[in-house]
This record gives sequence, structure tokens and C-alpha cells, in this order.
Amino acid sequence: MSSVTKVLAGNKESGRGSLVGYYPAGYPTLKDSVESLVSMAENGCDVLEVGVPYSDPVMDGLIIQEATEQARAAGFVLDDLFEVIRQVRARVETPILVMSYWNPVQKYGLEKFATGLVDSGAQGMITPDLVPDEAADWIETSERLDLDRVFLVAPSSSDARVSKNSDVSRGFVYSVSTMGITGERATLDALAKDLTGRVKAFSKTPTCVGVGISTAEQVREVNSYSDGAIVGTAFIAAYRNEGLTGLTKKCRELASGLG
Repeated sequence: MSSVTKVLAGNKESGRGSLVGYYPAGYPTLKDSVESLVSMAENGCDVLEVGVPYSDPVMDGLIIQEATEQARAAGFVLDDLFEVIRQVRARVETPILVMSYWNPVQKYGLEKFATGLVDSGAQGMITPDLVPDEAADWIETSERLDLDRVFLVAPSSSDARVSKNSDVSRGFVYSVSTMGITGERATLDALAKDLTGRVKAFSKTPTCVGVGISTAEQVREVNSYSDGAIVGTAFIAAYRNEGLTGLTKKCRELASGLG
């Protein structure tokens, strides 16, 4: 069992929910992103999701796009990702997953990228634009290097797709709560509950819900029917508005919904 799955399962068994926190490497600087990720781990996030700044983030809303653009403008390169993870890992034991679109991984070299994950102390990768049908090399590499691989399912996914993506995922399955891009929403779609039910019907792999979660009440609600809530935009918005103090406050606020 992966360390990510162990954390999610352990929290569930103890009656506590789980919080997965997204933050882009290099935003607004490399040093600041390290401090932010450490603070998130120390103030309620059970799993860290480290984003790779990319020029075409098709799944991300404006706030995340602007943050990743700022990181790239400051000179972020992929080698920096592994340095950020090393520095975070030296200070906290929280499981770390990288969130990356597939093009940067291909450009960098899959074997080199995967080895970088292992050497820096990351547990695996979330790949929002990669489907198992096109992921044979990543599946083989992650199996060999004992890395988690998180695939996405959406409300529009067929039962066959939900079943396949769930079975191939390791760590957890990323259930997209809404049909759209990331960002805060006042009300989570009821589709999220139906989707996680479908994942659980087809697979024993844990599933966490992301896209649109921004309040402690939503974190509590999502954890009532899934294995964890994934939050990104709300954290970045908090940092943008009030710096590290605001981010820390937001982490504590959302973690209060974990029970």
C-alpha cells in the first residue's frame, strides 16, 4: 500500500477526513513555494500536491494560471521542481504528489523525471491530461520505481472509463467534481457524489474530490462520501491576498472541516 493510500485509509478509519493541498512550485519564488508547502503540511494538509508551472494549463482556472505564469516569468525550470520537493521533504514527512501535464514530462524525459521524483522524496504524480490507454510507459516506470500514479475521472466518464482509470490508479483516483476548470464555487455539484459512488462500485482504490472546494463545510461534505478533498485555488487566492499568513489561516480553516 502506498504512503498516500495509508494516510487516506488511516484517517478514514479514525473518523477523520483528509485534505489534499495543491500549490505550484516556484510561486511566487522558489523559496516562497517551499515555505508555503511546509506551512500547508504543518497546518492541516494530509497530502501535498505540487504543481508544475506550464504554458498551457487547460484544466486550471485564472487564479492558478496567473500563479504559474508568475512562477515561469520568475525563471522556473523543471529542475527547480525537484529542488523544491527536496527542501520540503527535509522539513516534513507529508506525502508529496506532483501534478503535471504530460508534455513537460515527455520533454524532460520520462525516466529522468520519474527518477527525479524518487530522488527528491516525492511519492508519485497526478496526470490530468493523460489517460491509461496512452500511459503504458508511465505505468511501467511507476511500477518499477514504486511511484503512485493518479488518473482523473469526471461526471461525463463512461462506466468503462471510470473502472479502467480507477483500477490503474495508485494512491487515489482524482474525481473531478464539476464539468469545467478549477476554481472556487459556492455549491459543489451533486454529480461529485454520484461519481465517487461509481468509483467505489468499480474499484477499491480510494478517491478524492477536487475542483471547486473552498470552504470547511465543503471539505466536510466531500469527506462524508469520498476519501479526501482536494483544494488548490482557495489556497493560492489566500496567499495572493495575504501572503503566508493568509495561506496558513486558510489551511487551518479548511482543516477544521476534517472532524
